[in-house]
Amino acid sequence: MPQIRSLFATRLYRAALSEHGPAIDPAELAASCYSIAEDDEAGQDWCETEGYPGYTSYASLTDLPWRFPIFADVVKALDGHVAAFAEDLEFDLGDKTLQLEDLWINILPEGGSHGLHIHPHSVISGTTYVAMPEGTSALKLEDPRLGFMMGAPARRKGAREELRSFVYEKPQVGEVLLWESWLRHEVPMNMSEEDRISVSFNYKWT
Repeated sequence: MPQIRSLFATRLYRAALSEHGPAIDPAELAASCYSIAEDDEAGQDWCETEGYPGYTSYASLTDLPWRFPIFADVVKALDGHVAAFAEDLEFDLGDKTLQLEDLWINILPEGGSHGLHIHPHSVISGTTYVAMPEGTSALKLEDPRLGFMMGAPARRKGAREELRSFVYEKPQVGEVLLWESWLRHEVPMNMSEEDRISVSFNYKWT
């Protein structure tokens, strides 16, 4: 009998943010995101210059946990999730730890999207979801081998998840997704009339 195994697994972590750290009210977190977006003129200018639809604090603010205590609570929860994911990945961290590198708000209105990208120089990246209205886009994850498949035929419709070229993960409000930072991902166009709100982050090995 032939032996067929799956090698080089790509892990995706999904859990309720509240499983680690204090409980966080999504409505309060959403209000904080909007308040920061309204006051962040530098971020607004960056989004306009770069053609970013909606708002992101990625290029303007580095102190969200200091500005609003609710973001400090988010970080406490994320630290627990990242530690659990690192254990699952069987990382040998030595005498170093995984620490938060940056944390930013994303507000995508109707028609907004964020193209395929990775998070260089980080180890674990992820997003926690604040508002996911009906009809909004899932997170699209790309098979990291895709660029090496050359003349391979397309997969059959309904192929097993581990064999698909793309996986669409639709998180719920209050959940967190984690992945290794080299994994390419995107947010397809938001087809909802309401804003899609999330908080993304990177952890580095230091």
